[in-house]
Amino acid sequence: MTKHFQKIGVIGAGAWGTAIAQMLTREGQSVLLWCLEPEVAEAINTAHENTVYLPGVPLNPALRATSDLAGLAGFDALFCVTPAQHTRATLTRLEGWLKPGAPVVLCSKGIELSTAKFMTEVLAEELPEAVPAVMSGPSFAIDVARGLPTAVTLAIKDAALGAELIQAVSTPTFRPYLGTDLLGAEVGGAVKNVLAIACGIALGKGLGRSAHAALIARGYAEMTRLALALGAEAETLTGLSGLGDLVLTCSSETSRNMSLGLALGQGRTLTDVLGARHSVTEGVATAPVLRQLARARSIEMPISEAVAAIVEGEISVDQAIGTLLARPVRAETAKA
Repeated sequence: MTKHFQKIGVIGAGAWGTAIAQMLTREGQSVLLWCLEPEVAEAINTAHENTVYLPGVPLNPALRATSDLAGLAGFDALFCVTPAQHTRATLTRLEGWLKPGAPVVLCSKGIELSTAKFMTEVLAEELPEAVPAVMSGPSFAIDVARGLPTAVTLAIKDAALGAELIQAVSTPTFRPYLGTDLLGAEVGGAVKNVLAIACGIALGKGLGRSAHAALIARGYAEMTRLALALGAEAETLTGLSGLGDLVLTCSSETSRNMSLGLALGQGRTLTDVLGARHSVTEGVATAPVLRQLARARSIEMPISEAVAAIVEGEISVDQAIGTLLARPVRAETAKA
């Protein structure tokens, strides 16, 4: 822990936000978790459990929660873990409360639907005085909350500040690796959610593990094409926030996006699946805007296109599979 990061705030008390707050709470370090719902804050403060979004996981009694966003004013660092489609509105409410030079670590994995902008762009517009950072990687909330070994990318332009922040937040079981390519980390985090829906559909339809592996590999090519076209670094996509997160999210039913795809592949409707969930499935909102970004730059992303068409109700699962299987055979490169 460093003297510059004694007070850390976490914005958003979903499963991932609660897990991050739990991980950060340790002796000598004050952590405050902002909850949208007052009853969630009350449960965390009294029962030491997020009974809505992370039930069954005992939380550190030292973790404090609030439903008053002003309580985070002047904190040394903020981790923003609100759903991507609600991040702008939340950041706007922080205007005037942010400590000068304080990092805002963006942990949401998505693209804003109304603007096709990544979270770093949203932050720059709403809180231009903030020091942006992105934390992304293969990390299920339940694993982090229970203290299981996890490694992620923490990307920030100021390497010295990043090293100090990593020292403050790392634990024996939570290991952030320093990076400087914020955009690459964001692309990986957003695209993998869409690809996980595709992988879930394939398994739900009984297409087999060979098809599943092919989707991961070709999906990785799509992710790389988009990232490079937007100006990200290829090396970032081979790391934890790219390939690492892709493999995890596309390979486990613990992933909200893959489990949604499984349900779709088994014949359930999108409305039915989403209606039964408390938590946000980011890939559903990301898919259409991802298709928009790809088309605007003439980037081929057929798997992501197919998922977008499914969640928008334009084609059926069977039609999407047929379209992908009918694509012409070509050389295997990241460019095609």
